[in-house]
Amino acid sequence: MERTEETGRVSCKRSAAGADAKVSETIRDLSLASEPYIIDRRRHFHQHPEPSLEEIETTDAIAHELDAMGIAYERPLATGLVATIRGTAPDAYEPDGAARRRLMLRADIDALHVAEKTGEPFASVNEGIMHACGHDCHIAMMLGACRVLSQMTDELRGEIRVVFQPSEENGRGSQMMIDAGVLDGVDGAFALHIWSEVDAGTISCEPGPRMANTDWFRIDVTGTSCHGAMPQRGADAIIAAAEIVNNLQTIVSRDLSPYEPAVVTIGELHGGTARNVIAGSAYLAGTVRTYHDSAHDAMPRLIERICTHTAMALGAEAKLTEYTVAHPAVKNDETASARCTHAIEKVLGPAAVGRYRGTLSGEDFSMYLQHVPGVLAFVGTRNPAIGATWAQHSCYYKVDESVLVKGTMLTAQYAVDFLAE
Repeated sequence: MERTEETGRVSCKRSAAGADAKVSETIRDLSLASEPYIIDRRRHFHQHPEPSLEEIETTDAIAHELDAMGIAYERPLATGLVATIRGTAPDAYEPDGAARRRLMLRADIDALHVAEKTGEPFASVNEGIMHACGHDCHIAMMLGACRVLSQMTDELRGEIRVVFQPSEENGRGSQMMIDAGVLDGVDGAFALHIWSEVDAGTISCEPGPRMANTDWFRIDVTGTSCHGAMPQRGADAIIAAAEIVNNLQTIVSRDLSPYEPAVVTIGELHGGTARNVIAGSAYLAGTVRTYHDSAHDAMPRLIERICTHTAMALGAEAKLTEYTVAHPAVKNDETASARCTHAIEKVLGPAAVGRYRGTLSGEDFSMYLQHVPGVLAFVGTRNPAIGATWAQHSCYYKVDESVLVKGTMLTAQYAVDFLAE
């Protein structure tokens, strides 16, 4: 009897494993059939980029695609959309109508103020605006996943909420969507980010910190203006600002532990009114990126100390007039990361599981992870053979489009696996 029971259990396991393999095979087949569509949509969105808070035509185009698929959606914002894919498995919903489990999938949709210089035939037609961070790919991969999952509803033991989110680049979009209720009743969250530092064909989804705390700041410098030929009569605000830029770099090299990654970047320095006038005022603005709470908490104090005393030494004044915590670090949940790794192995094979140290770039997907467990996976696109080596936000940014279908496969597999638990 024991042997029979044991044999029965093994038989059940094999049957379940076989069914699981069949689902993965279906996901691969449907995704590959949709690959031309995915690439075509990526090129469309790349050619017609819109910056943060202006993604109206982008959202219109996404709605058009969902209409063609017969997928229901709501538009809580003019620049954002939320679609729903309802599972039709027997236990997908409770007797009271509540979803057994609900997963949120997110794709960000905004572009950057970057003038494209790729020379691609589908380069941006909107002057000074470019999808230089891969969000066009995110839209396309997610639309591909919607196409696949809408044909597999019998395998979905719950509900999928697909969020096409605006304004990631300015760090505001996720909170806008949270305020619109996209996390209501959600049990977990998943997102992809196309990434230029991960090899094409691999996907990285390790647990723990993956992207940094993101803060913004501004320093105003006040000097004394005078004739450019009589510098001794004034206090040069530009000189003080320039010294502040240099001295701020000592925060990372001298005030923080070498084991605490951090970046202090000055992206703007403005000052002066004429070429023969010692500037009486200037300002600089920048961003801070950190992983650890200790470094994050210390940054405003350290910046203020340096700007105040540097300016004072040069006869000027400087104040940290703005310091904004935009969003926290992206920290992948351990269980979600393990689930993602298994999903990669199922649809792409073990060799596709990538390894990546993480980045001090920021991502407002972290705001969702403050409320529900989840994972952000880096879809590698680095391929020197086709020139796909440029960094995110470069005017030459290029992707290996062959990886897009892999992102679609992973999204669909993760969704099925999550709802099956």
